Amino acid sequence: MRILHTADWHLGRTLEGRSRLEEQAQFLDELYEIVLDEKIDVILMAGDVFDTVNPPAAAEQLFYESIARLADKGRRPVVVIAGNHDHPDRLSAAVSLAREHGITIVGYPTEDVLHISVPQAGEVLRLAALAYPSESRLNELLADKLGETLLRDEYDLRIRRVFETMARHFTAGTVNIAMSHLYVAGGSSTESERPIEVGGAYTVRTTSLPASAQYIALGHLHRPQDVKKAEAPARYSGSPLAFSFSEAGYAKSVTVVDVRPGEEARISEIHLSSGKPLVRWKAEDGLDEVYRWIDEGRDQHAWIDLEVHVQHALSLEEIHRLRKLHPGFIHIRPVFPEQEQDSGYKRETQLPIEEQFKRFYKRQTGGAEPEEALVRLFLELVNEQKEETET
Repeated sequence: MRILHTADWHLGRTLEGRSRLEEQAQFLDELYEIVLDEKIDVILMAGDVFDTVNPPAAAEQLFYESIARLADKGRRPVVVIAGNHDHPDRLSAAVSLAREHGITIVGYPTEDVLHISVPQAGEVLRLAALAYPSESRLNELLADKLGETLLRDEYDLRIRRVFETMARHFTAGTVNIAMSHLYVAGGSSTESERPIEVGGAYTVRTTSLPASAQYIALGHLHRPQDVKKAEAPARYSGSPLAFSFSEAGYAKSVTVVDVRPGEEARISEIHLSSGKPLVRWKAEDGLDEVYRWIDEGRDQHAWIDLEVHVQHALSLEEIHRLRKLHPGFIHIRPVFPEQEQDSGYKRETQLPIEEQFKRFYKRQTGGAEPEEALVRLFLELVNEQKEETET
């Protein structure tokens, strides 16, 4: 059985107001070609189909048309789970219609294991598909068992028990796979993920992943990576596009898993070429250096974060000229001599969100330090904002 693992499409996401939908459509076309070229039998999408709980209509249309094409009228099973950016009910609204096309959509976490016949491989897949298991969504599963607050150990224990229950349905004669959208301890994150592990409360230990699974397909982290020290092969496939400049230089890919009942999975990575790269320019010699790079045709088809060292503030005319010469400029950030002399200078946008909040609070209050309780409350609100929107 050949399984393609992908995740974190974030359809509808913009970059500082610039639409990425055309790039996302290019990715889905490339994904379709990969599926054909690699003779893929099953497609697993591990969450964050959309970027918001209320995605634009064009993004929804792109999603449904694309997965229908991938499923090929039911000949190729496709399984999609909700991520932390997805609205479980909205994503699941087309479940009945999707089922007719061989597409399975799982909105809320459940202990049910999917039994999927894969005709092209002549084998059966048993899939422990655990949709994003946040506190509020777990209430759909364990409503009468949860307290008001989930500490890390309690949450980790919940997830471990769910996986243990699901893994009991694995058999020696089937291909046994687990899939979820969560944060596993030790994973390498970027600025572009909405945090689900604030304070560590939504963190899962590697030992809580099902050891009896032949492969564990994960979503949430945008950098493709294996999960170290997991008892079974586990991997984040990563996002198909770079969504923040913290991902500049990352290679994007999808993961292909070759596996048979009772045998070890063979895992390979297929790199993607669609979408515009995100790059950083640091012009220490000022605007003349920027103009020279533009004349040379540097990064013509990229989104650019520009840091330019200047003596004086850039005029609107200069900024307008730069954007006219290269429409890919997202940020144009001047650096003045006094900032160059400050060895501790660091862009505030690179700081952790907690530190950004503290600095904002000090500016707004004339220098007062926020109490720790207020900082914790802010982080909790960041973490739970979309959950509250859904209910």
